[in-house]
Amino acid sequence: MTELDLRVGIVGFGLRAGLWRYLEQPSNGAAGSRVSIVCDLSERGRADAAAKLPEAKVTADLTELIAERPDAVVVLVPDFAHAEVVIPLLEAGIPAFCEKPLDISLEAADRILETAYRTGTRLYVGHNMRHMPVVRQMREIIESGRIGEVKAVWCRHFVGNGGDYYFKDWHAERAKVNSLLLQKGAHDIDVIHWLAGGYTRSVSAIGSLSVYGDVASRRDNSDRRMGDWFSAGNWPPAAQTDLNPVIDVEDLSMMQMVLDNGVLASYQQCMFTPDYWRNYTVIGTEGRIENYGDGPGELIKIWTSRHTHSLPEPDETLVIAGDDEGHGGADPSLIAEFLRFAVSGGPTATNPVAAREAVAAGVLAAQSLRSDGGARRVPELPAELREYFEAGQPDSGGAVRAATVPDVAAGR
Repeated sequence: MTELDLRVGIVGFGLRAGLWRYLEQPSNGAAGSRVSIVCDLSERGRADAAAKLPEAKVTADLTELIAERPDAVVVLVPDFAHAEVVIPLLEAGIPAFCEKPLDISLEAADRILETAYRTGTRLYVGHNMRHMPVVRQMREIIESGRIGEVKAVWCRHFVGNGGDYYFKDWHAERAKVNSLLLQKGAHDIDVIHWLAGGYTRSVSAIGSLSVYGDVASRRDNSDRRMGDWFSAGNWPPAAQTDLNPVIDVEDLSMMQMVLDNGVLASYQQCMFTPDYWRNYTVIGTEGRIENYGDGPGELIKIWTSRHTHSLPEPDETLVIAGDDEGHGGADPSLIAEFLRFAVSGGPTATNPVAAREAVAAGVLAAQSLRSDGGARRVPELPAELREYFEAGQPDSGGAVRAATVPDVAAGR
């Protein structure tokens, strides 16, 4: 297999299907790739795939896709189906891209990692925010030592499109997402871990279904997609219409984390704000940084000297780089990294351990939120799995391991 003739499959041609355009890369004498087969259970998904990718084979059968032996597969199915799709691909020795979150339960996430470890098949998880300029620039500031040793990370997430994005389809149901602290928050939990240089070991949370549970207008939207109902005119939140018949996930959540390196962190998520952006504050022993906006052209402010008045001007201001192409350029970078990894292996910006740790923190936070709000201990992966993935899956390539897979449950 070479990048010159890389044949890529896609499973799930729905809301994230736009990633196909970054998979269609003519070789032009250099590295290239193409989508050779698409699998989707829905008639609409298959029709959309046929229209966008007329040269690709389209099927409703995962076993047919596996039989075609694509060189790599991008899995974009709903969260609750990740394990049931990714695991057969890994068992077949086909490098797999799994959209975040890894799955909606810690048990399913760990099964995916166990399978990748045992089979030696390359696994990549699509945490695209590790490729977003705002996150990369903030991490570079931290790594430069300009704010000293990180001691706290706070994230406020204003999800202004929450009603349209998460409360009109399956995202509103616990059975299909577990919690929006996991489904939506997995991005930010992972970023918090990356900026802080550690993983959550203890977590507590509070939250409620504060607004959308009281909206009486309900509709089964399985015949539509988010693009069919989205409108900036859907305001105020309580005036939304055609919400999902079942709504049992929280629309307001707050979690606190203690990381394994002693860093303290918090994440607040609100699904009914008028604005839509996320704000990170990172406090070190010699300063702090904070982003004002999270897209290209917006700002990261740095304070590294003492101020005795409120609202001081920052000591330095950086403009966030990037462009308007796929989350500030993150999506094309994400896909390019996956294709390189599928072919050649090597280090990547994210790794399955980090993805699993984001799931673990989100899952345990939801358990805390829905009970007494008390602290929950986050179980660690066995050392063998952690070391394997953090080393970049060095034995990847499809060879089944002779050794027994470590018992992940033993770490709980």
